[in-house]
Order: sequence, then structure tokens, then C-alpha cells
Amino acid sequence: MPSRTAEAEWKGDLVKGSGRLAVGSGAFQGPYSFKSRFEDGESATNPEELIGAAHAGCFTMALTAQLSRAGFAPTRIHTRAAVSLAKVGDAFAITRIDLETTAEVPGLDDTTFQRHALDAKQNCPVSKALAGTEIRLTAKLAS
Repeated sequence: MPSRTAEAEWKGDLVKGSGRLAVGSGAFQGPYSFKSRFEDGESATNPEELIGAAHAGCFTMALTAQLSRAGFAPTRIHTRAAVSLAKVGDAFAITRIDLETTAEVPGLDDTTFQRHALDAKQNCPVSKALAGTEIRLTAKLAS
């Protein structure tokens, strides 16, 4: 399996400085700053937002794989990840990630869907990498 890369560069002090984040594939690059991380209204990204995108993407693919192996063909799966950053003691920490997923899967009952969704949450590689963080899942099967 290939190793994936990303880069970050920062210029200036913490509060007034800014930086750029880029993924190795070239699919994304963008600015980030103190304000985009700790305040609302800044049109730049931040590490938590990127972790959320990675987690939502990984979980959605894992759920798709689970369902496909079980013989179900999802029409659509949409996942939103909300990553909570909070001050814990003297430092900041990612304290929780809330995954909210909605899936359209013909012929699938809710009990079976919930079982596959929970398994995907526990076994997607990003969930495993973030094992020290509380991960909550709300999974809905669209009719």
C-alpha cells in the first residue's frame, strides 16, 4: 500500500501568522490561520476540519464496503463529521467526533444497517487512528 503525504507551512507568530496546508496528491491546498482554527467566520481551513473530512470519508467507504460484502448495494451514503476542539487543562485537545450518516440502501432493515454502521465506525482506519478520542455515531436509514 502506498504511503500518503501532506505538508504544512507556517509564517509569522501564532496569532498574526498564517500558513498553507497541502495534500501530496495535489487534490487540496489551502490557507489556515489561528482565526480559522479558534474563531468562526474565517474562510480558511484548520487541522480539525481536515480530520473531519478524512474521518467522514473513511467511515463512509468502510460502511459501503461492509454493506457490499453483505450483498447490499447502497444508492447513497452521506456522512458529516463534527470535530470538537476544547481546552483541556493547559492545552487543547480533540475531545470528540460526532459522525452523522444517512444511507439509502434498498432492501436493508434498520437493525442490520445499525450493526454494519457500528462495525464500520469501529474498524475504519481513521477511527482506529483516533482511538483515544470519543467517537459518537448517529446512523439513519433513509426510506
